[in-house]
Amino acid sequence: MKLYSFAKINLGLEVLAKREDGYHEVRVLLQSISLHDVLEFRSAPEDEILLKGNDERIPWDQRNLIYRAARLLKENLGLAEGVEVRAHKRIPPGKGLGGGSSNAAMTLYALNKLWALDLGKGDLMELGKKLGADVPFFFEGGLCLGLGRGDEVERVVDLTSYYCVLVLPETTILTPSVYSQFRPSLTSDAKGSKIIGFLESRNLHVLKNSLEETVFRSYPQIEAIKSLFQSTEPELSLMSGSGSAVFGLYREKKRAREALEVLNKVHPSLLVETIPRERYWSRLLAGV
Repeated sequence: MKLYSFAKINLGLEVLAKREDGYHEVRVLLQSISLHDVLEFRSAPEDEILLKGNDERIPWDQRNLIYRAARLLKENLGLAEGVEVRAHKRIPPGKGLGGGSSNAAMTLYALNKLWALDLGKGDLMELGKKLGADVPFFFEGGLCLGLGRGDEVERVVDLTSYYCVLVLPETTILTPSVYSQFRPSLTSDAKGSKIIGFLESRNLHVLKNSLEETVFRSYPQIEAIKSLFQSTEPELSLMSGSGSAVFGLYREKKRAREALEVLNKVHPSLLVETIPRERYWSRLLAGV
């Protein structure tokens, strides 16, 4: 079985408060994009989880979210089946694009099919929450609102597709480090929420990422990328998640290509697209 495992960007991110469990309460807008990994699953003997991948920056052992997802499923259901997973990675780690979370979700999805477990989407999302806050989103795709830790996912009416220029700086940013430096004064209440404003108006221009100010203090080069984006007049440009990727959305392909040419002179950049929910699932399953 072969599946696409898509990346995401955050069209908005608001940090609300610190929770008793040490995590932060957030409000996020999650959007799937066409950048993807390819995961291939085969049955393996003797209760083994065998994992191989092409990206040397990523550990292909028990620390990997693919491995952890398979083990979680086996342990929760008392399964003896084995699996071999081969990952062709295109989503870079440490950029706020959710590659590891997407891989974890697709592993749960694939093994549910491969092992004929008949678990529902809700069951898979609950398992996904144990692996990471972004994991449940990838069982929906398209445009979603995330609440709680970001793992309480609600569907939102999809936007039309946008061309997305994605800048991928060499800098790797660790999410826990960003949240540990976050200043509570930057929190967003419901009254001033840009995301709630967007849901009412559907105006992309109002959206913000509350973590940008924190990241920009330590990584001024990320702020410089966003400033360069602004000169290309995107519909929206933000850092994705806790960084370091920065994106710009454009209605016209010509304008997106012009922006790509400008930004690619400074940092490695890609031209991808946002993908609505129906297209997300049709493309994801195309290789099954």
